[in-house]
Amino acid sequence: MFSSLSIPNYRFWFAGALISNTGAWMQRTAQDWIVLTELTDRDAVALGITTALQFGPTLLLMPISGLLADRLRRRTILIWTQSAQGVLALALGLLLVLGHAELWHVYVFALLLGVTTAIDVPSRQSFVSDLVPSGKLPNAVSLNATSFQSARLIGPALAGVLIATTGSSVVFFINAASFGAVIIAMILIRPDQLQPSPLLARARGQLRGGLTYVKSRSDLVVLMTMVFVVGAFGLNFPILIATMATIEFNLDATGFGALTSLMAVGAIIGSLLAARRERARFGVVVVAATAFGGFGLLASLAPSLWLFGLLLVIVGGCTLTMLATANAYVQSTTDPTLRGRVMAIYMAVFMGGTPLGAPIIGLITNEFGPRWAVVAASTSGFVAAAIAISWLVIGRGMRVVRHPDQRFRLRLAFPSTEDDRELLTEELALEESAVKRGT
Repeated sequence: MFSSLSIPNYRFWFAGALISNTGAWMQRTAQDWIVLTELTDRDAVALGITTALQFGPTLLLMPISGLLADRLRRRTILIWTQSAQGVLALALGLLLVLGHAELWHVYVFALLLGVTTAIDVPSRQSFVSDLVPSGKLPNAVSLNATSFQSARLIGPALAGVLIATTGSSVVFFINAASFGAVIIAMILIRPDQLQPSPLLARARGQLRGGLTYVKSRSDLVVLMTMVFVVGAFGLNFPILIATMATIEFNLDATGFGALTSLMAVGAIIGSLLAARRERARFGVVVVAATAFGGFGLLASLAPSLWLFGLLLVIVGGCTLTMLATANAYVQSTTDPTLRGRVMAIYMAVFMGGTPLGAPIIGLITNEFGPRWAVVAASTSGFVAAAIAISWLVIGRGMRVVRHPDQRFRLRLAFPSTEDDRELLTEELALEESAVKRGT
């Protein structure tokens, strides 16, 4: 489960990312709280606009950021982007402590943070493959998700306490300082022990190269479609949890942070379970999406705070099982020379759907209440699973067959990846052996 931590460079990265992610989640919690309670009168649409501005640039800058990740040293890109995000957090914190912050200020800073994040994300995702051998990549990607979700567990809870006791501005200052952890980790990492992909030389058509590659892989197209649907409508947890906490259960900032942390508990469990798997399987993504939809619907009906919190743990586990497995599948099955551009497309699809979905979820919340917004978010899991199953049945000839050991199995008539081909070969060999034995 923790095998990648035996590599010194990965340990430095893991520790720095954990500290930085904790600060980022603290700021995200504080930002959502001040928009919802201090700068507006519980306006979920304003919260949705803030979220959209923060994630929108990822979609627009995707071609450039992915190409940068393949052309330049990812370590250098990360130092610059992490420094820029630290400066933005410091500036917004100063506006808050001086009492000059207005809603439009938050919108501007959310947009600028979105721009730096758009450049940062493909390099950060692909940098993991520079730190570990290819055989440990699924494990390293899942542990990355564990780091992110551990921060999601710690950050909102700390932010809730700090907002209630010292005010929201302190949270932004702490986040600004936390980016120093990643920069220190970048300095400590030994370049001679990295395993970077060859840098891409300048040539015509490279911006289209990633898109062409993805279009040639129907499994990646379907996977990214699933991630888009769930990312756009299902993963608006800041809006869903904030409004459920304040409107349905009348909680303060501490309670809001606690609910967010409860969800992160499940997310950590899901990412650790993903780290145990030797291979990232497409089928795991489909099952996790279905479970996300089911337990999300139950959460929308939860009559009590405690039951809602318990279901959030399970929803968090389903969410991270789906996302960590999808991320590892994309990285481990992609040509290394295209990994930066493909991961840029993946993250653009994942995060770029938020500008579309967040305002809609906010509108549903304002018009019909937060419980209906949770229903809408949960439905995205069923839609994503239906898309994948339709492709598997129609495009890959998936059928239920009786195995020689008398159990029923799913089989693809037209496997699309090397893993699927290996599994089909093994099953056919087993069946041939069974026929020879007369069983």
